[in-house]
Amino acid sequence: MISKAKIKYIKSLDQKKYRNNEQVFVAEGPKVVGDLLAKHDPKILVHTEAWNPPCIAKQYGDCDEYIVTGDELRKLSFLQHPQEVLAVFPQTQTELPTTFTKEIILALDGVQDPGNLGTIIRIADWFGITQIVCSKDTVDVFNPKVVQATMGSIAHISISYVDLFSFLKSLPEDVPIYGTVLNGEDIYTKELSSNGIIIMGNEGKGISDPIKSLITERLFIPNFTDGRDTAESLNVAIATAITCSEFKRRISYER
Repeated sequence: MISKAKIKYIKSLDQKKYRNNEQVFVAEGPKVVGDLLAKHDPKILVHTEAWNPPCIAKQYGDCDEYIVTGDELRKLSFLQHPQEVLAVFPQTQTELPTTFTKEIILALDGVQDPGNLGTIIRIADWFGITQIVCSKDTVDVFNPKVVQATMGSIAHISISYVDLFSFLKSLPEDVPIYGTVLNGEDIYTKELSSNGIIIMGNEGKGISDPIKSLITERLFIPNFTDGRDTAESLNVAIATAITCSEFKRRISYER
């Protein structure tokens, strides 16, 4: 049986200050927890009898394991509909990329919505992009809503939080810095490289002016409405998917 103190501890991890103090985060559901278990040992594992683990929990070092009822899991869960298992994992620290000759790297400038960040991580994973660099005002990747929205892709992507302006300024001059802006060139006709940084901006304000000043290759995603009234902009996660798809399509075609 799981204690009230342990329940209180897990529930406190909804807040960033407690996650950072403990250097842990919460993941839920068979898919997300299963993908993370393949790479990291949990500190706490809470599950119902219905959960079919990918491997034996006792293999996970000093993990505290609790088998609970559905009602008990609901008291712990951050989800509206809990999914058999919840785990507390250590936060992993990732190093900044040091080579830029072959990789496409995503840079996020002030993305605020947890669902958007989680979806962007999932998009990066789908298109084979393994590194995301975030400005310090981007939403915390270990927010439970972000973790859930990644659908397990958080286990496959390296994510760093940096002074984004300083990071971009420090890049070698031959590394292209792409950004999606309204006065950019059509992404479908502009020449694209197989390496570089792709910057995606805040949901409401787009890319901030200081970061925008460092863009060397300006991109625009056109609409195809033949002059009809249309949406003013795309959701940042959707724009990220379109941009990553076009880069990867070109790279694949050139091969």
